[in-house]
Amino acid sequence: MTVSRRDALRALGLLSASSAVPVAGCGSDPEEPSVEEDDLPRYSHDGSPGPAALFSHAVASGDPLSDGVILWTRVSPEAPGPVEVWWEIGVDRAFRQRVQVGTVTTDEQRDYTVKIDVRALEPGKTYYYRFFALGRGSVAGRTRTAPVGDVQRLRFGVVSCSSLAHGYFHSYRNLARRLDLDAVLHLGDYIYEYGNAAYGGVRQYEPAHEIVTLEDYRTRYAQYRRDADLQEVHRQHPFIAVWDDHESANDSYKDGAENHQPSTEGAWDARKDAAIRAYHEWMPIRDGEDGRIWRKLSYGDLVDLVMLDTRLWGRDKQLEGTVLGGPVVSDPERTLLGLDQEAWLAEQLDASTAKWKLIGQQVMMAHLKTTGAPNSEGGGMVVNYDQWNGYDSSRSRFFDLLEQGKIDNVIVLTGDIHSSWAFDLTRDPNNPSAYDPATGMGSLAVEFVTPAVTSPGLPPLLASALSGLFSQNPHMRFAEATLRGYIVLDLTPKRAQAAWYHFDDVVEPKNAKETFAVAFSTEDGRNTLLEDAAAAKAPQGPPAAP
Repeated sequence: MTVSRRDALRALGLLSASSAVPVAGCGSDPEEPSVEEDDLPRYSHDGSPGPAALFSHAVASGDPLSDGVILWTRVSPEAPGPVEVWWEIGVDRAFRQRVQVGTVTTDEQRDYTVKIDVRALEPGKTYYYRFFALGRGSVAGRTRTAPVGDVQRLRFGVVSCSSLAHGYFHSYRNLARRLDLDAVLHLGDYIYEYGNAAYGGVRQYEPAHEIVTLEDYRTRYAQYRRDADLQEVHRQHPFIAVWDDHESANDSYKDGAENHQPSTEGAWDARKDAAIRAYHEWMPIRDGEDGRIWRKLSYGDLVDLVMLDTRLWGRDKQLEGTVLGGPVVSDPERTLLGLDQEAWLAEQLDASTAKWKLIGQQVMMAHLKTTGAPNSEGGGMVVNYDQWNGYDSSRSRFFDLLEQGKIDNVIVLTGDIHSSWAFDLTRDPNNPSAYDPATGMGSLAVEFVTPAVTSPGLPPLLASALSGLFSQNPHMRFAEATLRGYIVLDLTPKRAQAAWYHFDDVVEPKNAKETFAVAFSTEDGRNTLLEDAAAAKAPQGPPAAP
């Protein structure tokens, strides 16, 4: 729901303050400078408090605009029935200077989640928010709106692929400590659908079986959102997220999935609808028309961020096998995005006046040659048909868009494959007349692939052969196949840098060591990558944690 300041104050007329007892937690913060208290109403509760674990799934925010942001929480009442939830948002950690307050009612129809689209906020500003219900208060969260006009610097965390079964969320914990980030971009596989028997490991899933029904998906999200590290990164930063396949089922497409058997698991449409509904309930994402998640968010004149759906909207079924041969992979009738999403993407890039055009999406776009030399029919290349390699016409049309429109400074951000990569994006990386790796001539854009948060990397046999790929893939500037971690993306008007951070393991819950791996930049107008000696230094004096 969208709530303006006027709507919020009108809603307060439904509350009675008679005989009400103020709730603890509304006092001052000794670390905040003394400010005059606002004149908005304060939450109060008349009666016995609800369960102590009422807000056990904490808080989150997402999809920041220059004047608004999504606020999220969930309540866990002891008895069924509607619950009225109070929310407030302000500019100081002590909540003495709140700018809006309001109420919203939730119930079992939306799994007791709360999602509010707060508007009439100021651009480029840090806010603090919290919730109350049944005499209990949530933890406080911190969020930030997008700036407008002249923007000199932005920083984003970039993550994907968090299998709870395979380890602990060190990436989330350390990103939460980086208070200078403007947002965290999650490129999918936020949850995994597998059961313990198929994908068990360090931690056990809830429910123990593969999730198929709406109740299953809700239970899995609820388990994830009880994780302390995931709660903390949501509490500190707004998220901008898209789904990949495991939010529904492995290798999903619009009409099915590799990990869906209609004979035993029912109709795909029912499972897909359940997965989409749970995602929108549990994620701080602005709900789009027809359930679409492709959307654009702007950060002043520095960044236009375009988030795509390469999974459920328009993807045709993946080709079978791994060896590329014959013309079918270039069939123009097969699409990865769907023609409507392709047309929308073209409109966004063509109209953008931002310095950097970021494309957040799920699967690797770069060509990747892994064996032999391709002949005229493509034979000899071993490919992953789940990636853009399996949808060559879609990729060609994307390159046409960049080339014909003379669109520079496009950065493709990718998750999915549990490993770290950096590429120049070019039509034909093995054709010296089309691409020169020494100068970057022929590169139309660049791609940064973030490692997994926890999901396992490439098998040892493939990982050991990775170094041999550089000679066959001159556009490939960096690859690391086994370590988990995240990217910090740092942008200025002159350059955009991706810095990779890795952990030595994700099995130990507390003692993992983080190391800086490498950093690559692309300069304004160059559309090619250069390795940097170090990661960009974090700005001084970020807004305080709540």
